[in-house]
Amino acid sequence: MTIQILGGGCPNCEKLAANAKAAAEKLNLDYTMEKITDYAKIAAMGVMKTPALGVDGTILHSGSVINTDKCEELLQK
Repeated sequence: MTIQILGGGCPNCEKLAANAKAAAEKLNLDYTMEKITDYAKIAAMGVMKTPALGVDGTILHSGSVINTDKCEELLQK
């Protein structure tokens, strides 16, 4: 599983990355984390608002920072 954090590297992107990492570790997932900062690639993935959370190229959430519990919920699907 590749967890993707999409955004320019702002504090909100970093917070989302930390929350997603905590959720993945709590769930004992085998994952790698990829940070996508290229806005052309972000737009090509259909994201109009960052930060965004994706898994293996599928966007699960965009436009705000979500907490660890919500990340955990999304990563279980």
